[in-house]
Amino acid sequence: MKHTISVLVQDEAGVLSRIAGLFARRGFNIDSLAVGPAEKIGISRITMVVEGDNRTIEQLTKQLYKLVNILHVQDITNIPCVERELLLVKIHVVEENRSAILDIAKIFRAKIVDIAYEYLILEVTGDPGKIFALEQLLNHYGIAEIARTGKISLTRTSNVNTEFLKSAFTSKNIVL
Repeated sequence: MKHTISVLVQDEAGVLSRIAGLFARRGFNIDSLAVGPAEKIGISRITMVVEGDNRTIEQLTKQLYKLVNILHVQDITNIPCVERELLLVKIHVVEENRSAILDIAKIFRAKIVDIAYEYLILEVTGDPGKIFALEQLLNHYGIAEIARTGKISLTRTSNVNTEFLKSAFTSKNIVL
């Protein structure tokens, strides 16, 4: 199972390297990694997606706390969260498929950030499922290049689980 781990760290040289080293020593691959400043100056938030069972992730969490500069570690996999990724994708465009690609971009609320005769670049943000779905659709038209950020995530203070609500409304044929 994939787990999303949020880590608050003191923003000092080498902290990310120590975390990556901990995962490498234990044979874990980090599927997704995003790092950026947090709400306080001198603090950064690291959001990682790693595969493992609950027991293994609990052990990793304990090991992370042993590292210097780690302030808080939380497995937010089963906590209601807002999750987003950013995707930049360069697509090969020919006259016959230009309107179809633009329609797809509109449906996914993607922005055209560069356009040329044979290529265009789209920018889209959204939850990982949206990003995956768009990527699958655009594969049909010929993706030339792709850049995708790691997942970023914050827990919902409201504790409202929108994934649960989506499935509940979908099963009753109600569109959100």
